Amino acid sequence: MASTHLVIISNRAALSWVVTEQRMAFPAGRSKRAHRLEPGDQVLLYATRACFGNPTRDVGRVIGQAAVASTAQVLTDPVRFGERTFTEGFRLDFQGLAPFREGVALRDLVPQLAVFPDPATWSVWMRRTALALPPADAELVTAELRPLLRPYGEVAEQYRWEPAAHARS
Repeated sequence: MASTHLVIISNRAALSWVVTEQRMAFPAGRSKRAHRLEPGDQVLLYATRACFGNPTRDVGRVIGQAAVASTAQVLTDPVRFGERTFTEGFRLDFQGLAPFREGVALRDLVPQLAVFPDPATWSVWMRRTALALPPADAELVTAELRPLLRPYGEVAEQYRWEPAAHARS
């Protein structure tokens, strides 16, 4: 039976890579988590409020929906974002993306989500690469996200980011 996972991304270069490469990568210390996601599982992509470098302006949002399209494998060419190296990953089949800097503000749904036992400390649960959602939580977040989704090809380019070209973004 397929499960749904919130995949948490807190780095703009990593988000750009995930969207444009249609792949997900995990750091070496999180490889067990990568292997918990199986082909057919659903992924809800979450960009943290720090993802764009201005957590006082930005809000953490669920921005996309995809299906895991392959089993997790060691990457032939590990990727590096900041100080972290990502060594394992899998392909994604995007079912839709919200336009750039749009999406579902997760904090607004926290009181309704069983995955967060204490809404006051929900952000503690977001300090991981992926978070499995109970079925009812997955249905709620997906229902909120669905009207915002656009076809991948219409929106993916908005997520492309080259650090040198955007030194002030």
